[in-house]
Amino acid sequence: MSVRIGVVRFPGTNCDRDVFDAVGSVEGSEPVWLWHKERDLEGVRGIVLAGGFSFGDYLRAGAIARFSPIMEEVVAFARRGGPVLGICNGFQILTEAGLLPGALMRNDRITFVCRDQWLKVETTDTPFTRHYSAGQLVRYTVAHGEGNYVAEEEVLDRLEEEGRVAFRYVDETGAATDAANPNGSLRNIAGIRDEGGNILGLMPHPDRAMSELLGSGDGAPVFRGLVEAAA
Repeated sequence: MSVRIGVVRFPGTNCDRDVFDAVGSVEGSEPVWLWHKERDLEGVRGIVLAGGFSFGDYLRAGAIARFSPIMEEVVAFARRGGPVLGICNGFQILTEAGLLPGALMRNDRITFVCRDQWLKVETTDTPFTRHYSAGQLVRYTVAHGEGNYVAEEEVLDRLEEEGRVAFRYVDETGAATDAANPNGSLRNIAGIRDEGGNILGLMPHPDRAMSELLGSGDGAPVFRGLVEAAA
């Protein structure tokens, strides 16, 4: 029996098809569309909030989407321990909804950044990163204008101490340098998990790193782990 994974669509979501296909590439999975105005999760066992520009990123990225009816159900699902993955705009929505700490602000260069990016896997203690090795370098694509992760120092310290930084921006040697940081994120943070480990938000796109033919297959383990956790 296939595991149903919901892919949420908001007005302005533009990476939903990439995510839908990425989920569908995992054996035993069945991706399901979830429209933002609905409240029925259609029996899904995992949820992905895809990238894009929900509601045109008016006010703040993710600030309007978090009030969509579907998000009440997503929040409840996540708090019950269901696996939830937020990619790019999805990460922004998760912070706006209070499921992850901190916020995503305008890139420090005040420009939209789109490039291949090296990342270091900092923790394998999530369903989404369990198929990596701690310290492993992977290459995804980043494509955002508001990916600058910020939080109070005590929040950053707690994330570090609790092993909740999932990915960090690095160069090809694994060094977390300023030049390797595409947006000014504090401590080069690219992705974080919640306290329970069932929620992951990250700005880079594993959905755009699904095939070596297209430059990188490094993102596939994220979706494999999601489907396994949902099962």
